[in-house]
Amino acid sequence: MRKTAFLLAALLSAVLAGCAAGPGPVATAPKPMPPGQVAAGKTEVLWLGQATTRITTPGGKVIVIDPWLKTNPKTPANFKDLNALGKVDLILVTHAHFDHFADAPELAKMNNAPLYAPAGLGSTIAAYSILPANLAPRSGKGGTVLPFGANGPRITAVRAEHSSELDWKDAAGKSIVLPGGEPVGYIIEMENGFKVWHMGDTAVFGDMKLIGDMYKPDVVMVPIGNHFVMSPQDAAAAVRDMIKPRYAIPIHFGTTPQLRGTPAEFEAALGSGSPKMILLEPGQKLDF
Repeated sequence: MRKTAFLLAALLSAVLAGCAAGPGPVATAPKPMPPGQVAAGKTEVLWLGQATTRITTPGGKVIVIDPWLKTNPKTPANFKDLNALGKVDLILVTHAHFDHFADAPELAKMNNAPLYAPAGLGSTIAAYSILPANLAPRSGKGGTVLPFGANGPRITAVRAEHSSELDWKDAAGKSIVLPGGEPVGYIIEMENGFKVWHMGDTAVFGDMKLIGDMYKPDVVMVPIGNHFVMSPQDAAAAVRDMIKPRYAIPIHFGTTPQLRGTPAEFEAALGSGSPKMILLEPGQKLDF
């Protein structure tokens, strides 16, 4: 009896001591991944001058946006050979101007990769047999496309405030101007939920706030050249006050004399705090 009482007293003392020390670590079961989502990974962003960008998703898909490489004065020499991009799975074109479209058809054919473009440009591509139908799927603003199925990256075309006409040569080699549809930007959501908004070419517009609120991009690739596109000051106001991403990467500057806006001006206009400007040199890449 005394032994039992002693053991009970010792046990009670241990429990009270544990309570006094505060709660210990609590084991919790890992939460299951939502349907269609994969484990977190890295998103690689490679900038190649002007608006040309290669994104490698956490799932290994390679997406090239606005490919202008061969005659782009800012593209590093080794990337003027389109093979240097490696295997390309998808091409996105924001509008029809040569500095965004020039190498897109060839790159699509080389890789047997679909090219998504604004609806009007897609119609021109089909009508003039610039690409076979299987490489030019119909797309445009409104809704989200799933080029790789439900578990792959999600692509949403959004508004851009610019122009879009295609300078082309007909079968006889005569220069012609063709419809290029409405310009767009692209929200690219990776397999792990990380989002990049490639704005293409655009002026500032009020719906940038709506797009930012709806899609909440982590990174915005923003044109700052101040001729044809936003000035550094306009771009800074757009990303800081309307879009509010975590990071802003300036693009579309310094390629021609007209594009005189600079990253230094953009950074100064942004001020301290969020978003953080990330300056990439052509040919430089960064993992997120």
